[in-house]
Amino acid sequence: MRTLLIFALTLLLIAPSFGQNQNISVGNVFDGEPYLSINPNNSQHIVVAWMGWKQNNRLVIKTKVSFDGGQNWSVTNNLPHTISAYTSADVSLEFDNNGNVYASYIDFTGYDVSPLNGGIFVCKSTDSGLTWGNPIEVITLNSDTNKNPIDRPWISIDQSSGVNQGNIYITSMNAKGATADYNPYLMVSTDGANSFNQWRYLDTTNWLAGSYIPQPMPTNCVSANGTFYAVYPSYVPSQSLYAQFILASSTDGGNSLSHNSIFLSATSVTDSLAKTGYLIRANPADANHLVFFYLDVTYGDIDVFMRESTDAGVSWSTATRINDDPIANNRMQDLLWADFDNDGDLLVSWRDRRNETDSTYTTSSEIWGAVRSKDSTNFSTNFQLSDNAVAYDTILAFSGNDFMCIKLVDDTLNAVWGDTRNGKLNIWYQRMSMTGVLLSTQQLSSEYISDIRIFPNPSTSSVTIKGRNLNKVVIISESGKVMLIKQGLNGIENLVVNLSDLSKGIYFVQVTTSKGIIIKKIIKY
Repeated sequence: MRTLLIFALTLLLIAPSFGQNQNISVGNVFDGEPYLSINPNNSQHIVVAWMGWKQNNRLVIKTKVSFDGGQNWSVTNNLPHTISAYTSADVSLEFDNNGNVYASYIDFTGYDVSPLNGGIFVCKSTDSGLTWGNPIEVITLNSDTNKNPIDRPWISIDQSSGVNQGNIYITSMNAKGATADYNPYLMVSTDGANSFNQWRYLDTTNWLAGSYIPQPMPTNCVSANGTFYAVYPSYVPSQSLYAQFILASSTDGGNSLSHNSIFLSATSVTDSLAKTGYLIRANPADANHLVFFYLDVTYGDIDVFMRESTDAGVSWSTATRINDDPIANNRMQDLLWADFDNDGDLLVSWRDRRNETDSTYTTSSEIWGAVRSKDSTNFSTNFQLSDNAVAYDTILAFSGNDFMCIKLVDDTLNAVWGDTRNGKLNIWYQRMSMTGVLLSTQQLSSEYISDIRIFPNPSTSSVTIKGRNLNKVVIISESGKVMLIKQGLNGIENLVVNLSDLSKGIYFVQVTTSKGIIIKKIIKY
């Protein structure tokens, strides 16, 4: 029983080089836990968000946008604090079918301030992620008395054509200091994040998370037919002598929930430093196909495992080991993530230590991945995403670097993660084909804030771009098509651009200066 208890208590503690990764954050102190989302209507349109340090403003959520598949990026924007002295954390992003972007995050006093105040909020961007609206409250620290239900929010949006299309789902768990019993939470918006309904527990009688796991994090997704799914850990001896992962699902927008057990286990990861997050994903090409990823010590060291269901979560396969280094080689893996392509190809990534000489968390590491084609039952040979091994830094022992993120679109993987190769925890970006061929190698710009002006805007015929050291101007349509390029400008400060050949609509102007790249929106009418 002691082994089972340890498992329950620790569930939440939880090739050659291909080219140069891009430092997407270029922060000077700390950048952590990035999240990446891609417009379902335009695979070249990418938004990335992460936790970053801002002087005198504690932690903020920073965002950048690319309209050309990650080759060039906008300047950095910050999500607003609800109170200026607050600190922000745990961001996740999602597009809806209309191209709006939603960011879910925590904004609160921080644990070093008493009393604790704050909550989970959502900001919406209607201009492709270039600017963000005011934060909308989802749930607060005091919404469930003494439970602190605001930690690790994840966002999913129903992109199906069903009756719940556009529903926004956010899950969370108890923050530090909560009173047992502990619970996973669900909040839903049916009006584009203008408001969120009353929170509810994801667990229920006979499917409780229990009192042994203080932070039963739910991971969530929405299937192709609009069914909502969430997985959370549980250890309640009266329900099962073994700890387990439980699947909650809803076909009616979260109003009612069904439950199934994914698997029971008496083994667990006991290394308190390992980043042992787990993940549920739904196949966009098959509404009944679900996959669940987690870390386990079945073979003595920490490996990446997957179980899958082909009947909408009723039954689950046995475990498949994903990392293909020698079994029981005393090398640990962690920091997993995964994503499906639209046609059912599957990509998995993780932090890997197979090439190092130490079996512990505190050693050099690389980012690796594996793919499984929609036409195959087996994963590919593992391949390396990061371009070199990164030495361990003590900052990796602290919170704020528990997750990476990948997206697989049109057989192309986009990955973001944090590592300390330059002596600071920064966010790095990689774009590769599904077979491991590097597609993007350009260094990203720093967080330069420009005084670029574009006027008149809107315009019927032409716009003037005014700023210092203009070198290149590119106009891009909403769909991501390059419409006009002006280059070799040699640092001029004033440029008139003729729009007469463009149709009426919204466009993005990408201006390259000697200091960096700035993206602004214009309207032709």
